Formats: sequence, structure tokens, C-alpha cells
Amino acid sequence: MSLVLDPAAQDLLFREARTANAFTAEAVTEEQVQAIYDLVKYGPTAFNQTPLRITLVRSPEARERLLRHMAEGNRAKTAAAPLVAILSADNEFHEELPALFPAFPQAKDAFFAERPAREGSAAMNAALQAGYFIVGVRAAGLAAGPMTGFDFEGVRKEFLDDDHTPLMVVNIGRPGPDAWHPRSPRRAYEDVVTTV
Repeated sequence: MSLVLDPAAQDLLFREARTANAFTAEAVTEEQVQAIYDLVKYGPTAFNQTPLRITLVRSPEARERLLRHMAEGNRAKTAAAPLVAILSADNEFHEELPALFPAFPQAKDAFFAERPAREGSAAMNAALQAGYFIVGVRAAGLAAGPMTGFDFEGVRKEFLDDDHTPLMVVNIGRPGPDAWHPRSPRRAYEDVVTTV
């Protein structure tokens, strides 16, 4: 069975999409980010929870504050990217559940009354939403460079609070010259999928 999605869209979102390491100077607008979010907010999560939080690093001062916490190999590309987003998990997401999951508003207290349960669920579902966000960036015709090479606690203290856990930093923009490393291999279907 073939996929329903147009082959060009398949290429844009998956086959030709790669982690970008260099970008042009073209700005990423607020309207583009809004359009990305308005698309990816429909991606499914457990209990329709939405723990992902996006901190856009736009000002030169904020960029300098972020660069201090980036791993040395990630600093130059983060400094040059048109837009940088810090993706984090909101560990107090459960407060929104009665409105976001009206089919079972008791989920807030039944499953997420304790902080450790919230942190685990927030990390898993925000990571899922982060994947949707990256695909959304690609759908906008932009490239994403997600990274986990940074001081997580430093970024949390600099940009977030005790209720938010940083997940990744994502450079966003139009890919520049030599933006890509060579495509790395992928596992074959039969190496990944097991039928029981």
C-alpha cells in the first residue's frame, strides 16, 4: 500500500529533510512560528496534554545568554541561526487538563496529583510534541537543527523556572550553503518491526 501523502510532501517532511547546521540570514517571522504551532498543536498526546513550552530566543542579549550554556561545538551555529527555540516540558501541565480533556476532567487529580508522575508524563509528551514541532518547521519550508548539547541546568536557570524542564534547543531558518552533513544510514524495516 502506498502512502496518501504526496511524494513531494513526503520528501519535504522526511526523505530530504535533515538536521541543518548552517542557515541563511533570512529572518524567521512571528507569523511563520504561529503557523507552525497552529498546525502541530493537533498532534496527539496522552489525555490531550500539552506540556511543550517554546521559548523563542530573538534578542541579541538573550542569544548571548544562551550561548554561554551551549556545548562548544554548538555555539557558532546557534549564534548564526536566524531563530533559536528552547523547547521545554511544563511539569504543571495538569492544571490545564480539565479544559483540554473535558471527557475526563478528573484525570488531573487521578493521574497527575504527584509531581514525579507529572514530570514523567510531561517529558514523554513534550518530547512527542517537539517531534511534531520539528516536522512543522519542515512543513513551513524551513530547516531545524535540534540539539541536546548544552548545560540543561544552566538553561533552566537562565530562561525557565523550577516547573519547566529543558528538552532541546532548536536552530531554525532557511538552510545555507553546506548546511548538511552526508546522510547517515537508517535501520531497515525488518530490523525494527517485529510481528507477534
